[in-house]
Amino acid sequence: MTKLQDIPERFTTGYLDKLDGRTAIAADMRARWQELTDDLGGADRLSYAQRSLVERALWLEHFIATQERVLADGGDADTGRMTQATNSLLGLYRTLGLERRARDVTSLSDYISGKAAT
Repeated sequence: MTKLQDIPERFTTGYLDKLDGRTAIAADMRARWQELTDDLGGADRLSYAQRSLVERALWLEHFIATQERVLADGGDADTGRMTQATNSLLGLYRTLGLERRARDVTSLSDYISGKAAT
């Protein structure tokens, strides 16, 4: 299977897994995935729907950043699409939650008690 060298221009499900892991964009997107899913309490705690929204949010972030670079370089960007993407991204973030969620972890005293019991 041919690995992607860049983010697809149109969203396609599973694009993150299809990125060539040797590329800078793949490393960046995987770091963003990790950071966002960590903020949500960990990828292992997310439902399919939440993981799907995270993937879409990351694609939108990339699209918006690309359009911002075009504008910064003096080019013409589609500000209508950029505005729609920004509003969509905000909606995804609101659905996922804007606040960090703590992971469930065993307290030190519970861990020690459990070890003493075995």
